[in-house]
Amino acid sequence: MLSASRVRERALEMGFDLVGFAPAGPTPGAARFLAWLRAGYHAEMAYMARAPERRLDPRHLMPNVRTIVVVGLSYETLAVPMEVLQDPARGRIARYAWGADYHDVITPVLRAFGDWLARESRAYVDTGPILERAWAARCGLGFIGKNTCLIHPKRGSYLFLGAVLLSEEIEEADHEHSAAAPPLNTAGAPHRSTGEDAPFSRCGRCARCLVACPTNALPTPGVLDASRCISYLTIELKGGIPLALRPQMGNWVFGCDLCQDVCPYVRRFSRPSDSPLAKAFRPPDPERIAPRLLDLLSMDRTAFHARFKGTAIMRTKRRGLLRNACVAAGNWGSDEALPVLRRLLNDEEPLVREHAVWAIARIQQSAYT
Repeated sequence: MLSASRVRERALEMGFDLVGFAPAGPTPGAARFLAWLRAGYHAEMAYMARAPERRLDPRHLMPNVRTIVVVGLSYETLAVPMEVLQDPARGRIARYAWGADYHDVITPVLRAFGDWLARESRAYVDTGPILERAWAARCGLGFIGKNTCLIHPKRGSYLFLGAVLLSEEIEEADHEHSAAAPPLNTAGAPHRSTGEDAPFSRCGRCARCLVACPTNALPTPGVLDASRCISYLTIELKGGIPLALRPQMGNWVFGCDLCQDVCPYVRRFSRPSDSPLAKAFRPPDPERIAPRLLDLLSMDRTAFHARFKGTAIMRTKRRGLLRNACVAAGNWGSDEALPVLRRLLNDEEPLVREHAVWAIARIQQSAYT
């Protein structure tokens, strides 16, 4: 049987900021997940609704699983002047994608951690049918906020999560010994913490995240309508962005941080990680944080791959990123974008051509208002 203190120690040695664990069983919050699916809030993410029972109990993935271990790694990096991020001539990128693709960085380390933990283990970094945030809360790594993110009271919500399914248990005696330590310490809370307080009790009356969302993607606390979420629209959605939502998207071209940026826990406690792993998430230059729209709109396939290889931005492919950049250019409203947008009217991708037409019309319309 594994020693809880040694598990936490080893997680920190391998570069994770947080670790927690809980006995395997039905997934916490499964009923809320099913209600979310029934409401259609997963939009076109059909994989979320495919065989949903796999997400409801980890024993569907690994029949002999005894313990769930969840790790967290902060991707908070350097402070960036808001005048850069909010410059309408630049395309804004979500913080988690400023550096290397987190899958490539975390997955091999998490698999090695799983191999060290048990004879049989399975590791997932946002790639399998595991509700990581729900399990992270159960394992004591924080609580689910009104913006649906996992929030650690001393680190905020800029956290990558990974889950390991183990065929072994973790020593209960050590849990009891750990219970005397302050909850949610640097290495994570003791196992006995459930992370399941009254819904959003740790948020209190704060509703900043709900108010901050320009597309009203958070219709009620703890419910995300993906079809209206800027992160979904710029990454997951493969077709055209709904016309009514384009003006509200501002200069976001990949993901969105607004509902996290305004969170008091993030503003007060979020800080860069000291882990060597976290160095990979620090941007090599400011142009990775908020690249110029004119540069993005001018990229061919070769330039796109050269600039974003090894990053999460590859997920959108060139056509998706240029689609998003066209929307941002339309919202910028500057005549400076018209020449490159007109060249895109002959682009090989119909998706890019359609959004270039919209951007040109929006810029021309703004000139008369």
